[in-house]
Amino acid sequence: MALAGSDDPVVAFKAGVLSGLDPASPQAAALRLRIPGSPIAQALVRVLQQDAKTLGHTYRKWQGPHWTLTCLAMIDYPPGDRALRPLVARVHDWVFSRHFLEPPLTAAYPGQPERVRHCASMDGNAIWYSVRLGLEEDRTRDLVDRLIGWQWPDGGWNCDKSLRATHSSFQESLIPARGLLAYGQAHHYAPAIEAAQRVADLVLPRRLLWHRAGGGLIIPDWDGRPGPDRIHYPVQFFDVLFALEVMADLGRLGDERCSDALALLEAKRLPDGGFPLEAPNAVTSDQVVSRGSYASWGPSGRRASNPLVTLAALAVFDAATRRTPVMIHPDGAADRGHAVPGNRRRATREDA
Repeated sequence: MALAGSDDPVVAFKAGVLSGLDPASPQAAALRLRIPGSPIAQALVRVLQQDAKTLGHTYRKWQGPHWTLTCLAMIDYPPGDRALRPLVARVHDWVFSRHFLEPPLTAAYPGQPERVRHCASMDGNAIWYSVRLGLEEDRTRDLVDRLIGWQWPDGGWNCDKSLRATHSSFQESLIPARGLLAYGQAHHYAPAIEAAQRVADLVLPRRLLWHRAGGGLIIPDWDGRPGPDRIHYPVQFFDVLFALEVMADLGRLGDERCSDALALLEAKRLPDGGFPLEAPNAVTSDQVVSRGSYASWGPSGRRASNPLVTLAALAVFDAATRRTPVMIHPDGAADRGHAVPGNRRRATREDA
């Protein structure tokens, strides 16, 4: 694979693993240790230079501590960097703060005690990068158990404050599934793995992207952003690529209900074999700006191949061919094909 020879260690590491390089090998370890010196990583860790007031905006998109850690985990930043521990501690302080737990941020509405309204993607990402970056705290397990306790009857989560919302949001469910699975596999914690697999049973009856009633595409209605049929990057909530990545992690790409999403992703392949970044989530900026990123995430546009998007898409197709997940643990070891089968109960609620 040509990308394996990239000068960018982020690209080279991902491409090497995809080409068959053992993640636990000395060669892979040496390559991964170069990632902190990459342009993306060097830009992201500028968060450590922020003044206390700016740093206090933990959830700032995408330059605050929470999203910086998410992005570092996305680029396979090596685990155990002690310089990042204060950021992780700040996030844990935030998600366990009194304000974070007060209504309406977290509330069970009258008549719906089993449907706690909460933006579970926050917790899901915090769990995921804490594991991936080797920076878990004692409170991380508490976060896992709390999230499992708030799981809705249909297997997901939702932060919609309307009482009419009686089914889970895919945008608030895929990220928690990824976080819970990472924790469950790292610690052999069955409740977390089972909770993650329930999300697959939520989204698969909708073929990941489509309403069951009428078959129309599920279109998020916030911020005027392009729908899930477009590839978003670097931060993803719900789109075709991310949904398939989560199914790959869960070992569910062999389910025929993933076929339409796989076909949609394949149709985006460009003549050079790459895949495009169709809907950038961040604006590159040296300053702290709304939806800004210190890092540049590569070419965007429907006709330009993006290396990181390309590698993510190719990893999905590789997993679909093998139909077994490949998880890169914090210590660099690869876990192939050991996803624990989850509860196969089908979702009981229709999409709105």
